[in-house]
Amino acid sequence: MERCYIADAVKSPGQRVFLQGFVDNLRDSKYMAFLVLKDITGKVQVTIEKEKLPELCEAVSSLTEDSVISVTGTVVANDYVKLNGAEVIPEEIRVESIADALPIARRAIPATKKKKAVERSGIDQRIDYRWIDLRTEENQLMIQVQTAMVNAMRQYLLAENFVEIHTPKLIGAASESGADVFEVKYFDRNAYLAQSPQFYKQMAMAAGLERIFEVGPVFRAEKSYTNRHTTEFTGFDLEFSYIRSCQDVMDMEARLLAHMLKEVAQQYGERIREAFGTQVIVPTLPFPVIALHDLYEELEKAYGYQVEESEKGDLTTEAEQLSYRWVQEKYGHEFLFVTGFGAEKRAFYHMRDENGVPMGYDLIWRGVEITTGAQREHRYEVLKKQAEEKNLAEDVKFYLEFFRYGCPPHGGFGLGVDRMTMLLLNLTIKDAMFLFRGPNRLNP
Repeated sequence: MERCYIADAVKSPGQRVFLQGFVDNLRDSKYMAFLVLKDITGKVQVTIEKEKLPELCEAVSSLTEDSVISVTGTVVANDYVKLNGAEVIPEEIRVESIADALPIARRAIPATKKKKAVERSGIDQRIDYRWIDLRTEENQLMIQVQTAMVNAMRQYLLAENFVEIHTPKLIGAASESGADVFEVKYFDRNAYLAQSPQFYKQMAMAAGLERIFEVGPVFRAEKSYTNRHTTEFTGFDLEFSYIRSCQDVMDMEARLLAHMLKEVAQQYGERIREAFGTQVIVPTLPFPVIALHDLYEELEKAYGYQVEESEKGDLTTEAEQLSYRWVQEKYGHEFLFVTGFGAEKRAFYHMRDENGVPMGYDLIWRGVEITTGAQREHRYEVLKKQAEEKNLAEDVKFYLEFFRYGCPPHGGFGLGVDRMTMLLLNLTIKDAMFLFRGPNRLNP
């Protein structure tokens, strides 16, 4: 018999089914035993009358919570069963794997008359046993939501004539900015883990692929211990040619994110609200835009927020957070494009206007930067000069070659999938990833 998912089984009373999953809960008394079986789609009660099914008693008595079993039985509608109004009456239970006592508490358990309260284990302890922690409904929903996010963006871009590429993560040049890379031994010389696929995205533009995207790992050698930074994450990057200005890049990103959030809201909005207490808000188009200089003026006027003049070429963390309050009050929006950054704070490959201001932006969502995007400099001599200004010309010599033989005007951006998951579900970065990597975390 083919395996049936629980979500399908509970809709089919009277059907004989074959189910497999983890034992989520277990009550074993003298005459009756009740199991709650869980798979990725849901839960169902398995009810065993011991007198009628004595051959199952041995299997049931050996079980522990989180053991894995296979159950063959019949689905029966039962209004007295709170879980889905249905139960499974088994004819066979096969024990696949017995679980030892769990080393972590995945959620807090309130006190009863007989038992003390159990505190939830801390996030670092839970990451030590992440494969156990990921069995919770919330964590499995988080992975499903992340899947829907990436799929919605991928499908949107495919419909917009983009192609998907896969770029190398081992590179020979130190970095695109001169720092913050991991060095690895590569036979008889050094190599580095890629900070982003940026150079290769632009190589694809020079290759005439016109519209590309990539989903892949990104590495940052930053000793940062905030709740939103990680040394390895999943990036969603895109680049496209024949743009007229940076506005085309901003418009593309706004449409992409609006489509993604609409899809996620339709598929998982209600479950996200129930599990995480947060609402998926589908943004209106266009997204609000403000110049960095003007934003600082607005924040000072509205909230008395001030920074030193020397800091006004970039966006401070505090200004990012305040901008969320401002954009909600001003526009009723969660997103804000910020333009007009200082050239010293931007990558050398950003195109600059006639005043030397980079033609790029940051996108802030819920008070956190999720994107740096830009129109790129595609003219070889100008690009070479900008690399020389930052003392990077030798490091990026191979990259400059991409532009010597013709390259269309182009631009793009990158998104951190894990950071977007964190913001969407109101989590920390450690909770929002399948498995976190940080300065002090290389296992499991």
